Amino acid sequence: MKTNRIMGRAGIGTVAAAGALLLSAPAATATPYCGITWGSTPDYTSSGYSSGHLEGVRSGRHTCFDRLVLDVDDATHGLKYDVRYVTTVRRDGSGSAVPLRGAADVRIIVRVPSYDAAGRPTYRPANSRELVDTAGYATFRRVASAGSFEGQSTIGLGVRARLPMRAFALAGPGDHSRLVIDVAHRW
Repeated sequence: MKTNRIMGRAGIGTVAAAGALLLSAPAATATPYCGITWGSTPDYTSSGYSSGHLEGVRSGRHTCFDRLVLDVDDATHGLKYDVRYVTTVRRDGSGSAVPLRGAADVRIIVRVPSYDAAGRPTYRPANSRELVDTAGYATFRRVASAGSFEGQSTIGLGVRARLPMRAFALAGPGDHSRLVIDVAHRW
């Protein structure tokens, strides 16, 4: 009986020491995927409109993310935009839903029209429901126009899931600017 008590006390002491070591060990930190530290919250500039006109939409595949680029000409006063995840992307003017593929929708508003002062189109895609071919992309599923109305143009981007994204403007070359939207392949 005395032997059991000694062994029992020794066992409790060992368990307590092991528990203390586990509690005092530093927490493991996960390394971000490809060093990406972006989130999935809205990315936008202050309100207001930009000068210029939308003149092109293109995309690219990268190792860690898919990229969408909106080309704007005559953007002399900085590019204004609003990029965010939404439940449904809606057409400018009518409010009707824009059909997109994927489990999440990104609404991209660039505060420039896709027409000039005389109402002539400055960007005329071959197919407004498929602005770029997304076949083979890890994240992008569809890029579609939601229209251009009252000085702004809206693009819908269907993606595989709600993933980290970022948006930023690049100046140049010349009086051109680019709105860049990157969506990571995973968290």
